[in-house]
Formats: sequence, structure tokens, C-alpha cells
Amino acid sequence: MANPHSKAYFFLITTTLCWGANTVFAKLAVGEVSPMMLIMWRWLGVVVIALVLARAELVRQWPLVRRHLGFLAAMGALGFTAFNALFYSAAHQTTALNMGIVQGTIPVFVMLGSFAAFRTRVNTLQIVGVLATITGVVAVAAEGDITRLLALQFNPGDLMMITACLLYAVYAVWLQQKPDISAVAWFAMLASAALLASLPLAAVEWLAGAGSWPTPRGWLLISLIVFFPSFLAQIFFIRGVELIGPNRSSVFTNLVPIIASIAAVVVLDEAFRWFHGLALVLVLGGIWIAERFAPGGRV
Repeated sequence: MANPHSKAYFFLITTTLCWGANTVFAKLAVGEVSPMMLIMWRWLGVVVIALVLARAELVRQWPLVRRHLGFLAAMGALGFTAFNALFYSAAHQTTALNMGIVQGTIPVFVMLGSFAAFRTRVNTLQIVGVLATITGVVAVAAEGDITRLLALQFNPGDLMMITACLLYAVYAVWLQQKPDISAVAWFAMLASAALLASLPLAAVEWLAGAGSWPTPRGWLLISLIVFFPSFLAQIFFIRGVELIGPNRSSVFTNLVPIIASIAAVVVLDEAFRWFHGLALVLVLGGIWIAERFAPGGRV
């Protein structure tokens, strides 16, 4: 039998590869489809796939699923719809490089959320790691300009990304309260909730005159987003959390800033500036300190 930790590592590394790619997809989608339309079509595609695969499990586990419909609806709306609404909107106002680096805050927010919700122990060195990570993100948001920092002038897209990461951290923390529903049935219900939550957002965007139908390239990007960061990554992340818990699973998102940074420079030809390098060192170093010196000696 395979080592559960080895399986978890495979699931979580694949997840971060997909999420890193999603940052590039988000930038490529600018001008090809509006953000809320993208979210609506994204979750519609995922729901079709998930319901086909999970139909038998949903029928078998429906009594249990029905008892937790409220929780499922909240998790889908928060972790999937709200996060992505901010994520794809941020792509219109900041770079993929910044988006990737800011996603490195998720493990820190998960650690703080676990402490707030479940009183998970946090020691002094973990606090040092948190401060280092936050400093790195602030450096990106202020674009390395201390005068902008003193004047509290930040890129709106980066602020959207920080808020999105906070929301996803809440989702990740509460995943440990997941009832004993199979991963595929659980995901099918969350995706359905995400789709329903996205409909009013798409309607408001369209009525406001900001909506745009996908171009042929937009449809291609939606297809890639449906399969990789939406379906495959979310299923794998849920399984990883089941195997080693939310705190350890969230640490694998450390890879997202690295993957997104490389992809942004190579694929999108974005400029890598000195404050990006400083931020990566602070974000990844801070998370390493917080995880390395966590109670229990996790590595």
C-alpha cells in the first residue's frame, strides 16, 4: 500500500502546478472574456464533469449530503466563487507575477485562522515567519516604493489578491470540519454551490455593461481552467487535506509563487524587478520558518 504522505505530496504538488498555471490563464483571459462570465462558465463546466463522475456517490450519500447542504453552500460560495471573483478581477489590474507572489500568503493566513478557530499553537518563531511573509507581500503591493507605503498607496489588484487569499484560507481552515462525504461527491456539491453563487455576479456584470462573451481564445482558456485549476486541482487539494490536514497541505502553496513567477516571466514576458525577488525571499523564507518551527517539528 502506498504511503499516505507520498500520495498527499503527489496530490498537492500537482495542485500547485495547476494553480500556478491558473495565474497565467487569468492574465491571458483579459480581453477574451469578462471576469464574472469566466467564473460562471468555469463552474458550469466543472459541474457537468463532477456530476457525471459523482452521480452514483451522490445518490449513495445523499442523506448525509442533505444534512450538510448549508455548510456545502457556504464553502462553495466562499472558497470557489468569492475567491475567483477577486482573483480574475485582480488580473485586470496587476501582473501575474504579483498575483503569484501574493498567493504565498495563504499558508500564513491558514495558520492564523487555525489559531483563531481551533487554538492551534503558534510560537515566537512562527510569528517571525508570519511577519516576514507579510513584509514580502507589502513590498510587492507597494512596488518597492517606500513613499507609496508611507502614503498607503497600493495596487488595487494586489489588494484584491490579498483579500482573495484571506477568503481561501478561511475555506482551507474549515475543510477540516468536512463531514465524511467522499471527495468526488463533496466537490460536486461545492462546484454546484459555486455555480449558483456565480450567476448573480455574472448577471450584475452583464447588466452593468461590463460583461463580455468569450472569444474563441476565451473558450480555449475556459476549457483549460475548467480541467486543471478547477477540477483536477480542487479534487487533489481536498484529498491532500484529508491525508495530512489543512496546515501541512497549505504549505505546498509555497510552490505557487515560484511556479507563477517563472511562468509570468517565460510565458507572459513580464519584468522581474528587484522587489519581486525580495518578496519571494521574504514570503518563502517566512513560510519556511513558520512551518519548520511549528509545534510538533513539521518539516
